[in-house]
Amino acid sequence: MFYIKSFTFSPIRENTYVLYNDDKNCIIIDPGCYFDEEKNELSQFINTQKLVPKMLLNTHCHLDHVFGNKFVAEKYQLIPAIHELEKEMLEYAPVSGLMYEMPFENYEGELNFLKEGDSINIGDDELKVLFTPGHSKGSVSFYCAKQDFLISGDVLFFRSIGRTDLPGGNHETLIKSIREQLFILPDNTVVYSGHGQQTSIGEEKKSNPFLQ
Repeated sequence: MFYIKSFTFSPIRENTYVLYNDDKNCIIIDPGCYFDEEKNELSQFINTQKLVPKMLLNTHCHLDHVFGNKFVAEKYQLIPAIHELEKEMLEYAPVSGLMYEMPFENYEGELNFLKEGDSINIGDDELKVLFTPGHSKGSVSFYCAKQDFLISGDVLFFRSIGRTDLPGGNHETLIKSIREQLFILPDNTVVYSGHGQQTSIGEEKKSNPFLQ
């Protein structure tokens, strides 16, 4: 089974996730570590737990979700996996960093591309790739049916939704993604978002003011 460790990194308060299993293999999702002490915190957890990183996944490529891509890719010899529509956003991330007065060294190199419906397997544990654009053109979410949880990136939050006023955002597309891709999941599905506290599909169906 997957165990989930979350970190909140950078002044933008982005949630980074490490999913690991009983075999000590792990997946790093959206490494947002900006400062050296945050990079150390992530690597120390991996070392302490004796984990072996197998994959680096990005739900999307806004700067706060890729601050740590270069660090993670180089330290653990991993190739980031993104949706192909996010490649342009990844390349643009350093420009965004300068605009927010947060310069950083971006990952440059080979990429693996995720597609809707892909299965991501670590041993007997599986994540399904859901295509959930709207916050950005190529946003994806990662769903574990066996354990009823979802890594939603910046698509769905506790009683909120992702911004659509950033490049590649579209409000109608985002709402359609949530209703057609996420709200069809079981109500007890726990949602681990890109910012803020966790929630559930049932809670957001009932109480999210953007989706009533």
